[in-house]
Amino acid sequence: MASWGDHGLNLGEKSVLRIDHQIEAFLEAMSAERGAARNTLDAYRRDLADYGTFLAGPDAGEGREPRKRLLEASDSDVAAYSADLGRRGLSPATQARRLSALKQFHRFALSEGWRGDDPTAKLDPPKRGRPLPRVLEVEQVSRLLQAAAEKKDAQGLRAACLLEMLYAAGLRVSELVALPASALPRAGERTLRIKGKGGRERLAPLGAPALAALEAYLAVRQQFLPNPGPTRERAERYLFPSTGKEGHLTRRRCAQILEECAKTAGIDPRIVSPHVLRHAFATHLLDGGADLRSVQKLLGHADIATTQIYTHVAGDRLRDLVQTKHPLRRK
Repeated sequence: MASWGDHGLNLGEKSVLRIDHQIEAFLEAMSAERGAARNTLDAYRRDLADYGTFLAGPDAGEGREPRKRLLEASDSDVAAYSADLGRRGLSPATQARRLSALKQFHRFALSEGWRGDDPTAKLDPPKRGRPLPRVLEVEQVSRLLQAAAEKKDAQGLRAACLLEMLYAAGLRVSELVALPASALPRAGERTLRIKGKGGRERLAPLGAPALAALEAYLAVRQQFLPNPGPTRERAERYLFPSTGKEGHLTRRRCAQILEECAKTAGIDPRIVSPHVLRHAFATHLLDGGADLRSVQKLLGHADIATTQIYTHVAGDRLRDLVQTKHPLRRK
């Protein structure tokens, strides 16, 4: 078996490659054992890289040994990194995500026997406020859908289909853009088959307007396919194909399409996003009398506690309604 020296690597290169291997082993475990999505794995990789940069210290430039490596971190190093995240002005949510990546990596390192303790064991996550999701009014969503439907060319039909499906089914944008063509409703059916976070599958019913928009888009879908070749073969698997390397429409492009529709509808594009339409889907259902368990299933939430935030939004809206519309309200 070839040694590191056989490849002409110095000690620093050897250590870096070993650390990279440990991170990759951790990411593979997250993917295999927890079904972590690619976006989640990419976030873990970036967070661990940031942690490694902090441990290396400001003087760990090219040709210099890092101050410390990931598996050499102490309790005080972890605490110092946590404090540094706060000094950088990162949001509590971002801080919590990065510290969560650290904790999971060190727990994995402990289970693999890479080190005998967990330096994150006593780490307390930053306190997180839970901001209520931004929600569009029904009238605003109607204006968005009308703006998308104004254009009858292929681009317009695709935009209308994207918006209808985001709002009608409450899909995550990552679920929508990567939706395989095989997930489409079968003859006589009205439901999409969605594979969401953690590989969990669910059914997403579509109403008549969404089904009509889908049918209209499918008539022009071929126009978005690449030229014949390997790229086309990959793109054909997706409902929303693209000429890009992923083979399907990107989340960013989907957001841009939504922003364009917002401008056409006379709505501030800063308050509109694919996830805002998902929030609107859930909140409008609860406003209409849907029960929380049903909304949980439709959104694909593993824990109903995640869905409960929408009850606060609905509650605020109902309180405002009473305060502004009740005949005995204070003048």
